[in-house]
Amino acid sequence: MRESSDTERHPNPVDLHVGARIRMRRRILGVSQERLAEDLGLTFQQVQKYERGANRVSASKLYEIARSLQSPVDYFFEGLEDTTGGGMAERGEPFVHDFLMTPEGLELATLFPKVSRQKVRRRILELVRSMAAEDAASGLDD
Repeated sequence: MRESSDTERHPNPVDLHVGARIRMRRRILGVSQERLAEDLGLTFQQVQKYERGANRVSASKLYEIARSLQSPVDYFFEGLEDTTGGGMAERGEPFVHDFLMTPEGLELATLFPKVSRQKVRRRILELVRSMAAEDAASGLDD
């Protein structure tokens, strides 16, 4: 019998990223977990597990998900980078996944690219940096 290690208990960063991208695309389209599950012949709990990265999405299921969510398969891998030459790692993982799993994070991620003026995007970023620094200095968590 094999001993379990920490890496076996935590989802793979790629699975977390793909799951977050599934959730983001589904939410952008206004599709419920139940509707996506029905379209895929799954339970909504299975869709939840895919989105959390708790269960790995097979290639064939990812193809079906992409078709159902009207996106190319490579959409679900956008934002990953090859950091070692041999594997993929998510930039900022697990922070990016945690961020996208909140309603506010998902909405920000959806709306921010729609701000076309670079100067405005920079000012938004400066505002968020300032607020984060203020919260960190005061010890605020929420």
